[in-house]
Amino acid sequence: MRQLLSVFLVAAMVMGPGFSPMANASQPKTATPIKHIVIIFGENISFDHYFGTYPNALNPKGEPEFHAQPHTPSVNGLSYALLNDNPNLNPANGNGAANPFRFDRSQAFTQDMDHDYMAEQLAFDGGAMDLFPANTGSAGPPPNPPPATVLTNGQVMGYFDGNSTTALWNYAQHYAMSDNSYSTNFGPSTVGAINLISGQTNGVVNYTGGTGSFVGDGNGGYTVIGDPDPYGDVCSGSGQAQMGGQNIGDLLNAAGITWGWFGGGFNLQIVNPDGSTGCNRQSTSQIAGTQGDYVPHHTAFQYYASTANPTHARPASVKTIGYSGDPANHDYDIDDFFAAVSAGNFPTVSFLKAIAIQDAHPGNSDPIDEQQFVVTVANFLQNQPEWPNTALIVLYDDSDGWYDHQLGQIVNGSRTSADALTGPGACGSGANALPGINPATTHAQGRCGYGPRQPLLVISPWAQHNYVDHSVTDQSSVIRFIEDNWLGGQRIGQGSFEGIANSISSLFDFKQTVTNDLYLLNPNTGEPVKQ
Repeated sequence: MRQLLSVFLVAAMVMGPGFSPMANASQPKTATPIKHIVIIFGENISFDHYFGTYPNALNPKGEPEFHAQPHTPSVNGLSYALLNDNPNLNPANGNGAANPFRFDRSQAFTQDMDHDYMAEQLAFDGGAMDLFPANTGSAGPPPNPPPATVLTNGQVMGYFDGNSTTALWNYAQHYAMSDNSYSTNFGPSTVGAINLISGQTNGVVNYTGGTGSFVGDGNGGYTVIGDPDPYGDVCSGSGQAQMGGQNIGDLLNAAGITWGWFGGGFNLQIVNPDGSTGCNRQSTSQIAGTQGDYVPHHTAFQYYASTANPTHARPASVKTIGYSGDPANHDYDIDDFFAAVSAGNFPTVSFLKAIAIQDAHPGNSDPIDEQQFVVTVANFLQNQPEWPNTALIVLYDDSDGWYDHQLGQIVNGSRTSADALTGPGACGSGANALPGINPATTHAQGRCGYGPRQPLLVISPWAQHNYVDHSVTDQSSVIRFIEDNWLGGQRIGQGSFEGIANSISSLFDFKQTVTNDLYLLNPNTGEPVKQ
């Protein structure tokens, strides 16, 4: 205790007389047994791309095998007809016209597809879901001899099964997954990152480098539809944006609840083994090669002045991580998460972003490197005393444009020059309208959604087991759960999608008897470790 107090005293001297972790600490009441939530926010995966044939894997020789447990529920995936007579055989797709096809583990590193706001809408073709190669496809090849389709834009029809996404399929078997979860809006990573924490991509208050990443909101303001970097981040490029309005971090701060965003490469003081440091830190994968660790436009809270750490300031100590008043302002390196939890300082709400080679993003990552990160986190959490009351959530920022056959409900339409789902300049009827952060903007344009369908998994002792949830959810559903569990149902408001979203609560069973059984996986193969 004396040593702990000395740490707090040092932190107070560093951070000024107004800071006291003990004063800021709270033991918040929760609506459920969940006391800690950890969110892994991966990159650029559609549901069919990872789970289209779940729970049936090909199991070729030399790849980790997957065999479904008895009574495993099916998903809304790739039927026999979709696999063999797909709408994307449409001749309008030219030489990219193709049925879905399987990538094996030797083809894990693929090209990045086109996942722009308009391109995704064009691929959906009014709900026919038949123009993916023509609008979002990119030609390969992966590293090993591929099917001929990969050499064309038909690569967008490729999918992995449980021989490559082995860990995720095993987690789905043991815990809960959804086959009806969507991007909040169409569009790329920045759109998804902002929706994860605020549900509101309208309200740009500062920007540099032109307006190419924005579209007019219909009332003189702008909505983000592209990938600007965070405004003022020392690692950002020329095109930057800062958002107005609130995010979930503001609500957690007001309630005195500890939280943090923990991103790969954020600590600019580290020197990697190859000598790289600062904004140019890089790591090497045997599959994806050498890639920069930190991606500014993947770092959600940097877009808001209230929750930004533009200089990447370091926390005063491991014991102050997650607390308001710390110099890092809730933005940390991924290493800080493991350090804080290991030191007994487990933030209530934690958002995790892997270094780029492990974030699943095609073109700089792959499902096997992603698996290394997800399993490392899950195994680590299961060995903590807090595990019986912890939930690990895995979801993604966008679909990368990969084929998925399911059209989601359009709960908020848009009519701008960038919209194209239901006709030129139109995405939906416009009958459903969410406002912007400015009360005068009764319908903030450029936020058409829901967008593409994506994976969502809940890994927790309280998750339903071997369960597939069919409730409609989106990225902002995670905010909804946090608000309901820790904040008494308080809402961000200001046109946030969380106001109309379902929570992820249906993936849990809070009436079950929880045991101390662990489910540890091998990070290399994704297969269960024998206990």
